[in-house]
Amino acid sequence: MTVLLSLLAAACYGLADFIGGVASRRSSVWPVGLLACGGGLVGSIGIALCTSGSPTGTDFAWALLAGFGGGLGTVSLYRGFATGRMGVVAPVSGVGAVLLPLVAGLLGGERPSLLAWLGILIAFPGIWFVSREEASASPGPTGGLLDGVLAGLGFGLSFAALGQVQHSAGYWPLVAMETVAVLSLLAAALFLGGDPRPRTRADLGGLAAGALSCVALVCFLLANAHGLLSVAGVLTALYPAFTVLLAVAALRERVHRTQAFGLAFCAAAVTLVSLG
Repeated sequence: MTVLLSLLAAACYGLADFIGGVASRRSSVWPVGLLACGGGLVGSIGIALCTSGSPTGTDFAWALLAGFGGGLGTVSLYRGFATGRMGVVAPVSGVGAVLLPLVAGLLGGERPSLLAWLGILIAFPGIWFVSREEASASPGPTGGLLDGVLAGLGFGLSFAALGQVQHSAGYWPLVAMETVAVLSLLAAALFLGGDPRPRTRADLGGLAAGALSCVALVCFLLANAHGLLSVAGVLTALYPAFTVLLAVAALRERVHRTQAFGLAFCAAAVTLVSLG
């Protein structure tokens, strides 16, 4: 169940990134990002109202930390993408997002099986390769490396903190996280000089991306409740593979050799973790 829910979370994240990316190409990352965060907030409120739970102050504290991590990741990711270093930022952030949930799970006493460990180790190069652009698309790697590290730490912190929220808490802590995400994006836009006000129909793609991200978060929380955080975090972080596959199917984008290696590694990682 953990593997299935984690892969569903990865698929939803991948589809959300694809929809958000297409919308951003037609408009701007800021209004699309704001509507994505707003859509996630509305979706989380709807889910929280329809389910029961008994959240504690500790659960809300972890959720707020997760929201801060998501905000840090978003700011760093947008800053890196704005400088044209996507080929550096994306793979570094993807790999970095795996580390903190893995470490948090191990410190919490989790001990994956040998096959699961092999799958986890293979996932690292898989995420790296599948997120890489061709060499000609990545000018100036130094600044992009720093942005990628910060984005990976932010998203990894978000996954690790969410993994500490008890399943009995329900989904109001998720509402708290999404609220922090909205405020973080507004602060990032103000700091970086972006205009988050929606103006075009293309911006509405952010709402769909936000709803999918909310579903992904719920799937991740359920996956963590049914299994190991170290496994759920790694499999959920395979979402770039789904984004690449969607770009190939819908936009007829070409998969270069490095990405093909990455997809193969991701498939092997899923197989090994499933067998473990």
